[in-house]
Amino acid sequence: MDRDKYRTKQRSLTINRVWSTLFPNLSRPVFLIGAACSGTTFLGDCLAEVPELSYHFEPIATKAAARCVYEGLWSHTKAKFFYRTVYAWLMRLHADGDLRFVEKTPRNCCIIPFLNEAFPDAQFIHIIRDGRDAALSLSKKPWLAKRAATSGKYEPGGYPYGPYAQFWVEPERRDEFETTSDIHRCIWAWHRFTEEAITATRNLPSEKLLEVRYESFGSDPVGEADKIMDFLGIKDENSRRSFEAAVSTFNASLTEQWKQQLNEQQLAEIYDESGELLRQLHYL
Repeated sequence: MDRDKYRTKQRSLTINRVWSTLFPNLSRPVFLIGAACSGTTFLGDCLAEVPELSYHFEPIATKAAARCVYEGLWSHTKAKFFYRTVYAWLMRLHADGDLRFVEKTPRNCCIIPFLNEAFPDAQFIHIIRDGRDAALSLSKKPWLAKRAATSGKYEPGGYPYGPYAQFWVEPERRDEFETTSDIHRCIWAWHRFTEEAITATRNLPSEKLLEVRYESFGSDPVGEADKIMDFLGIKDENSRRSFEAAVSTFNASLTEQWKQQLNEQQLAEIYDESGELLRQLHYL
């Protein structure tokens, strides 16, 4: 299910590890949330280096199920059972049931209230990136691109590649979404996911939510690494050093690429859709 993406840890097979394979640990799970191309993959890969954590990259089953949760097609009881079953199965698959579960799926931005109810002791790390860079990066992918409309390919969550409205698009704007430019669709996606996450986490206490900025990994990697490890309560020095080393590989050249690669027309579309949110986040 996520075998090709999972970072297997080399460790001995203990009695506790065997026991936890039968009864995986789903207490205090960590959900890494953020819009597509906002740094969730980078931060997830860094967290995968921490020995105490079992990190899972966009589990296909729950990625596809997000639509059912968001649209209310499943009852809370059914959805909770499904998510807990899938997460437990993933822990068993890798015999890492004694570790702490971590996963990242951008669509989770849209179902945070459900996740917080289904996992009351969960922690959320929300990574935010300048929407101009996120939209630029996403526009280079085929997922929402007009050029991919006839590719016949599907992303793991079940949607065909191309300019097609997904569940998170406002119903009254579906036609607009499918006929606008690629860069507009991409800033739209950034806006919807970022706004959903901010709104849903607004009242969470500080021990449950940590907001980080993508750009800060370039300006202060050590400080950001310490902040995240402190938030997760990880005190082991070797674990913290491993995480810090991973964070320090951040490629700062990926910031502010929009200045060289977006033209005036594209920027006008971005500011028309998301100028206010960019200002609220102090990117303007």
